[in-house]
Order: sequence, then structure tokens, then C-alpha cells
Amino acid sequence: MAVQYWVKRFKALALTKRLDFNMITETPRRAGRSGGRAARKASRAAPLAENMRPIRPGMQGGTYKPLSDSDMHNINESALKALEEIGLADAPQSGINIMVGAGAILGEDGRLRYPRSLIEDMLAKANREITLFGRDTKYDLHLSEKKVHYGTAGAAVHMVDVESRTYRESTVRDLHNAARIVQHLDNIHFVQRPMVCRDILDNREMDLNTIYACTTGTKKHVGTSFTEPGFVDDAFEMLHMIAGGEEAWRERPFVSNSNCFVVPPMKFATESCQVMEKCIEGGMPILLLSAGQAGATAPAPIAGAIVQAVAECLAGLVYVNAIKPGHPAIFGTWPFVSDLRTGAMSGGSGEQALLTAGCAQMHQYYGLPGGAAAGIADAKLPDMQAGWEQAMSNVMAGLTGLNMVYEAAGMHASLLGFCHESLILGNDLLGQAMRCVRGIEVNEETVGIETMRATCLGGPGHYLGSDQTLSLMQTEYVYPLLADRLSPKEWDEKNRPDLIKNAIARKETLINAISPAQLDPIVDAELRKRFRIHL
Repeated sequence: MAVQYWVKRFKALALTKRLDFNMITETPRRAGRSGGRAARKASRAAPLAENMRPIRPGMQGGTYKPLSDSDMHNINESALKALEEIGLADAPQSGINIMVGAGAILGEDGRLRYPRSLIEDMLAKANREITLFGRDTKYDLHLSEKKVHYGTAGAAVHMVDVESRTYRESTVRDLHNAARIVQHLDNIHFVQRPMVCRDILDNREMDLNTIYACTTGTKKHVGTSFTEPGFVDDAFEMLHMIAGGEEAWRERPFVSNSNCFVVPPMKFATESCQVMEKCIEGGMPILLLSAGQAGATAPAPIAGAIVQAVAECLAGLVYVNAIKPGHPAIFGTWPFVSDLRTGAMSGGSGEQALLTAGCAQMHQYYGLPGGAAAGIADAKLPDMQAGWEQAMSNVMAGLTGLNMVYEAAGMHASLLGFCHESLILGNDLLGQAMRCVRGIEVNEETVGIETMRATCLGGPGHYLGSDQTLSLMQTEYVYPLLADRLSPKEWDEKNRPDLIKNAIARKETLINAISPAQLDPIVDAELRKRFRIHL
């Protein structure tokens, strides 16, 4: 009976976040030790040091490997052959000059082709350890090996209203609120613009307000894109003002350029390439983004879609390193999946999860920091379908060791819709994904039988009060903030709490709080004087 009582008590206290670790032992409370107990209780309630947390940004993945070594070799050989024999069309003249100067061959058909030796030379020059800076150093992301980071991305044109179950056009305020929410979500490590400001019709103003809305919402690293090359200079002027000068910006560039430099299959996007050239000149990290759609703008076989994405990104790697060797560039193979019955995108499919995992392995094959898409839901609302779609690809991406997992939270309707509540729920989901990434520690302490011996031979017959259990409760286990682990009886006693309603309440709390990322009032006034800020 004693064990049953303590198990029940343990669960009730832990899941309502009122756990007092001293209450789960059977040792009677002794007089004269209350100060020590209070101190221990306060210590356990205090935030853990970064190195003690059960999960944190940049944990090492890599245990899941859908591609064998020979598979990766074959994909590489096919990509190199595609670059030598097919090449890419439609590079801007500046790009042609840059890449031909580096060793690419311009054919009579206008396509640039890349000898194997050129690819090998540029891979040797590429930056293999990139730091994406935040406006606060504690949010810096160190990309190398198989270190995993989850974040937002996308260009959704609608917001999901979970209360009315409807979609509406997204606004700059929605974007700002998304950044404000992410600032407080430990398991979402960066903010790449997840939606388009549909309420700003002028593209220049939209690009500049996107930067303003994100950087004043979060101090985490921000990713954005530019509609035209002519808008980049204004963006750098804004970023220099926010950073405190050009030198400060160049020392810690806290915004990167998400650059769709290709239009699959195997064509350059002329204006995006010109944007990329200007961003490199301005010291901004580049995400080389190839986003073909299997069965439409990329080959239908999963392996074939990976081949094309790898070939396109290798061409991008030549482009970047021919301009500036070692410039920070993320190998962004982002092939998507089509539902071949209709041709519609299916970001929540098992095939998408495999595509992303396979791309992550190819990044590691080349030893390059890489990013790809996961966490996309085809579901229109944050429901059970969204849950399985988002969890499946996020966990697989993390286990494969993908450095930057983009679109990991908040995305619905195959990237057409974004949802603040789903972003908040995604934080819990990604916490569990990161725990899977961390894996199982097997060492003398974790497999030793001394605790088992003490428990079973003359001990209490359970582990609830053991020093081992108490020491691991915060460092080994991850506890969701909103997910419901109550028993049916407890759930009923608490008036049947609803997950979506709780997410709505947390959203309102976060977007109405003062943003820790807000700018100095003098700087903000100068920005508003120089640019038309819509917020």
C-alpha cells in the first residue's frame, strides 16, 4: 500500500509542477533540518545551469542513417555527373563571370558546367564550422558535425485562427508576435521568417519591416529574404543602425539571408543570385536553398530528388566560395514531396521525413553545415494529424543530426498557413524530439546495480526516494509545459483542461509582455525617421 500511495503522490505532484523532491522519500522529517531542506528545495526549483539541462541547442544527433555509405557515394557521383554533363542555366552575367573565373565552363547553350576538380577545390575552401549569431551571445548557434537546432521558416500567406477554425491573411503584427513568442520558447532556437506581411503592399517596405518585426521580437538569430537586389543596401543600413555600426554588424551578423538561388530543375534564379552577391559583400551568412518538389520540379524517386538538390547546392557552394572563400554558407537541400495523385505538396508525409533525413546525411558526407525542412503539417489545424506529421519528420531530422531544422513549428496547410498556438505547442513537441536526439547514456553509473541492490535487499522496494532518482529528475527527464499527463480523474477534477485553450492563453501572455528584444528608444526613433515602419 505504501508503494501505491507514493507512486500516486509522485505522479500528482510532478505533473502539476508542484513537486517537492523531499516528499517522495519515506524518511520521516527530522527536527532541526528544515533550513537544509528549504535550501535544497530552492536549489531544485532554480533554473539549471546550461550544461546540466536535459536538452539544449546543438545536441549531437546522427544515430538514424537511412542512407548507407555506398548510397551516399552513389548520390555524390550522380550529383557530380549532373553538374559536369547537364549544368545549370540562367546565371546572371556577374555570376557567369565569377564562376567561369573559378573554373566553370560556359557552354554554347548558355549553361554552366562544373568539372569534378572544381567542386573538390571549392569543398576544400568551404567553411565547415559556422556560428550564427544572436543579438545576445547566449543564443549563438554553432553549426558543425551533427549538432541539431530547431527553428521556424517559410513564407505562409495565411494565419490560422484556431478559435474560429478559419484562415486569414498574415500581417506584420503576426510576424512580430511570432518572434516575440519564440523568444520565450527554449526548444525553438532561431527565427527564420515564417510568414509574409500581406498587409504591406510595397515590396521594399515589406522586406525592411520583416527585418524590423523579427529583430525587435527576438534576440535569437533571424533569417530573412529579399525580393529584389535593390532592397539589400537599405536592409544593411537598417541592420547597421540596430547593431550599433557597420563594424559591430560585421563582427556579429545576427541576420542571415535565406536565398532561393535556384529555380529547380537546374536553373539559377537570376535576381536571387544578385541578392546573394550583395549579401556576401555585406557580411551576411547565406542559406543556399534548393527547394525542388519531387515528381514536379525534382525527380520523383526520393534518391533522385536528393541528387538534384545536392547538385544544385554544390553549384551554389562554388558560387559563394568563388566570391569569398570560406564565407558562411549553409548547404540548404530542401526538396519537398508531391502527392502524386494530385500534384499537391505533402510536407507532412513519411516521404518528406525520409527526404530530409537523407539530405542531412549528405551534408555530413561533405562535412558541411546544412539545413533542410521538417515539421510541416498538411493538416489545417493543430490536431492529431498535425501532431503525427510534425513529430515524425522533426524526430527523424534530429536523429539524423541535421544542423538546422527549418519550418519545425507552426506550419500548416503544406506551408500556406502559420499558427501561433501551434508554434507554442511545437515547443513541447520539439522538447521531446531533442530528448530523442540526446539518446541513452550507458555508463558505469547508469547501468550499475548498487541502487538496485540497496532497493531490493532490505530497502523500500521502490526507487522513488533514491538519491539516483532525485538526482536525475531534472537532468535526465524532460517535462512538457502544456501537454496533458493527468489521469482521467485528475483531468476531470481540474475541469478538463483543453490543450488549445491553454495554448491560446499562453500566446496572449507572451505577446502582451514587454519584449526583451525591443530597441533602445533613440535607435528606434532613428529607424522610424529613416524608414517607414508599419508596426
